[in-house]
Amino acid sequence: MSYIPTVDRNRLDAVTNAALDGVKAKLGSVPNMFLTFAHTPVALNAYNQLAAVTSGGRLNAKQREQIALAVGEANDCTYCVAAHGAIGKLVGLNANQIDLARGAQADNPRDAAILELARRIVETRGHVPTAELDAFKAAGFGDADILEVLVNVVLNIYTNYTNHIARTDVDFPVVARQAA
Repeated sequence: MSYIPTVDRNRLDAVTNAALDGVKAKLGSVPNMFLTFAHTPVALNAYNQLAAVTSGGRLNAKQREQIALAVGEANDCTYCVAAHGAIGKLVGLNANQIDLARGAQADNPRDAAILELARRIVETRGHVPTAELDAFKAAGFGDADILEVLVNVVLNIYTNYTNHIARTDVDFPVVARQAA
């Protein structure tokens, strides 16, 4: 049961409802997380703006979903792992790629490097050792790529922590936790 319940859309202003309509157009429904964010335009707009910015970056939709899965798993966010498992399928990830991403792994070496960096950002709270950053660059990436991975990690930490605090009811197919 949620600690912070979802809001009743009938009690929201037109601007907030329009933002939620945008979510519905994209996902086909308005997930509980967005109805939790909608308690305040600050929370909803923070998510929407950062998500919009990341979608225009260097990382493609599959890579962004893989990062979301890796970060969600690292932060033990049942809601986000379920949500991004479903959304990952919508952007073309197969079941094996979704499972691998949850463990910060990928079947493609470039994606694997991105996911390893994302996981290490979470695990080290941003204090990623220089040798690991250098290894990421040696895999063909640059400073801009490090920062883009970071922004995607931050976006997902925001949603993970929102769902932890709100105890958001999961409205996606729940997936089993991975073995440690």
